[in-house]
Amino acid sequence: MAISATINKVSLTISDMDRHYYQSHELTLAQHPSENDFRFMVRLIAFMLNANEQLSFTKGLSSDDEPELWQKTLTDEIELWIDLGQPDEKRIRKACGRAKQVIIYTYHERKAKVWWEQQKAKLQRFNNLSVVQIKAEGVESMMKRSMQLQCSIQDGEIYLSDDKSSVTINMDNWGQSKVK
Repeated sequence: MAISATINKVSLTISDMDRHYYQSHELTLAQHPSENDFRFMVRLIAFMLNANEQLSFTKGLSSDDEPELWQKTLTDEIELWIDLGQPDEKRIRKACGRAKQVIIYTYHERKAKVWWEQQKAKLQRFNNLSVVQIKAEGVESMMKRSMQLQCSIQDGEIYLSDDKSSVTINMDNWGQSKVK
C-alpha cells in the first residue's frame, strides 16, 4: 500500500516591503511522502517571495510536467515557473521555453554550488532564468500540520515567525534574468 501525502494547513501573513505586497493567505498544502520538512518549508518560502493572487502550487513532486509553483494568465500562458533544488538542464530548457520567467530556488548550499558550477555556462543563454540560493537554517523547526506564520520581507531578507520562534532567511542571487 502506497503512503499518502500529509495535508498541512498554513495561515500566512506576508508583509513584503520590497514589492509592496501585504496580504494574508490560507493555504492547504500536501506534503509528498518523499518530501522532508525542510524542503516543504523551502517550497513555502518560494511562495512567500513571489506571492500574488495568481500564484498556485502544482502537483510538484508528483508530476514531471509541472513546476512546484506557477503563475498563469487567464489564457493559460505560464508567466512564472518556480522549481526547487537542482533540476537538470533539459527540464530548465523546457521551462524557459514554456514560461515568461523561470526561477530556481536551490538549497543545501554545498550540493547546490557543485550543481551551479556544472550548469552555469549552459544556463547563461536563458534571459528569463533566475537562480537563487536560499539559506534557511532551522526553518524546519517551525513545521507543523497546522501553522500560523508571519513573514516580513525587507532588503532581500525574510523574517519568518510563528508563536514560538523566528528565523531569518537569506538569499544569494546566482544567476539573474534580464526579464522581470
